[in-house]
Amino acid sequence: MWQTLGPMSTQPPWVSDAIFYQIFPDRFAKSEQVPKPPHLEEWSSPPTAHGYKGGDLLGVVEHLEYLTGLGINAIYLNPIFWSASNHRYHTYDYYTVDPLLGGNEAFDTLVSECHARGIRVVIDGVFNHASRGFFPFHDVAENGASSPWRDWFLIDGWPLRPYDESRPANYSAWWGLRGLPKLNTESPEVREYIMAVAEHWIRRGADGWRLDVPQEITTEGFWEEFRARVKGANPDAYIVGEIWDDASEWISDGSRFDGTMNYLFAGYTLAFAAGHRIEPGLASGQNYPLSPPLDAPTYRRRIDDLIAAYPPEATAANLTLLGSHDTSRILTVAAGDVSSVVLSTLLQFTFPGAPSIYYGDEVGMTGRGDPGSRGTFTWNEDAWNVALRSQFASLIALRGAHSALRHGTFESLQALDEMFVFSRVDEQERIVVAVNAGDQAAGANVAGPIGTYHTIWGDGGINLDDNTVRIALPPRSGAVWTVS
Repeated sequence: MWQTLGPMSTQPPWVSDAIFYQIFPDRFAKSEQVPKPPHLEEWSSPPTAHGYKGGDLLGVVEHLEYLTGLGINAIYLNPIFWSASNHRYHTYDYYTVDPLLGGNEAFDTLVSECHARGIRVVIDGVFNHASRGFFPFHDVAENGASSPWRDWFLIDGWPLRPYDESRPANYSAWWGLRGLPKLNTESPEVREYIMAVAEHWIRRGADGWRLDVPQEITTEGFWEEFRARVKGANPDAYIVGEIWDDASEWISDGSRFDGTMNYLFAGYTLAFAAGHRIEPGLASGQNYPLSPPLDAPTYRRRIDDLIAAYPPEATAANLTLLGSHDTSRILTVAAGDVSSVVLSTLLQFTFPGAPSIYYGDEVGMTGRGDPGSRGTFTWNEDAWNVALRSQFASLIALRGAHSALRHGTFESLQALDEMFVFSRVDEQERIVVAVNAGDQAAGANVAGPIGTYHTIWGDGGINLDDNTVRIALPPRSGAVWTVS
């Protein structure tokens, strides 16, 4: 039995300097260098649940200059291993990159080209469940109780019913979906298989793992061993878990994950910046808190609680996102209101953690949920929201230029009506950020920091009076200052 030895290492120092770009490989870009099968959907047609568009990893390579031009220095890839699904969460070969994506050689090329440009590559690990095509499950389906692989799964009876939709599956599967048989991580063979896969891809050049539904693996010591094995292969590898709610149990003591996908931040921030603009059909029934609309005092309390929930080093290693392949597009959530996207992104890029952009959000892609939010990226610039992309680029540059936004402490300073003010401070500089999410011009008095304010983003007014700073902002706007 694996013994828990406490924290195995600190969070990778590069993560808080990272600007992530999340890529759904089938939908971002395709290269003529990767042979394509027939019956692919048209690139420009609406996405479907089962159709393939033909995006691949060499397509990503061919557009790395787009990413570096935007200011990206880290990529998070949705699953890339061989699978019978366009999203590839149905893995059937953990050691082979899907040939539709270019195979293992394309992965090696992508990693090499990314590293040459200073871009890290984090890949998606789906270890709670596999697929009906996974070789051990296929053997069990063929040979039943005689299969030597039967202990790899949680089977309730024989014969196995992997395709009989008229009756419930007689084996454990993720959300009861018989195409996603759950792996038995209590099995030493299964556990070792997963650990070896994790080490293999880190040694092959991946810079970390994003872990799919890790809460569903409850085997004692599993994630502690996973961390030790991955960090043993590369001490700077990043491990981030898909935890939609409070992740204290998973990231606070440094024994499991470096950080979490910060969906709580996403929900609170959109509920504040977009507020009543959020499309009613998207405001409820979500896995993250888009409703009710938040005024500034409530947003402040939620953010202060979120900051207090985790140690500073874990907060700095969180993946700070506004949307992903599992949510509606942020412009769709905000019912097309671009100002909501800009204000949310301003808060995202001035908050502790590593910001993550879901591919295409920067040019105004839209779409409701799965599969709508997984559309293809258009490389026709005439279809882009160029002004929105410019705002994204300016905020990426702002974060890159100021160490306090990447490493500084966070302190909320004021929250009044729809206006929120906070600071980021490190040894090099003091920065003040203010956002007015309201429809009217607004002002707020802030008790410090006192000094000379230099505007570095946005347009706001400053008036100093004794020990009070008076900040004024136009409607639906934000501003950032350095204080000397």
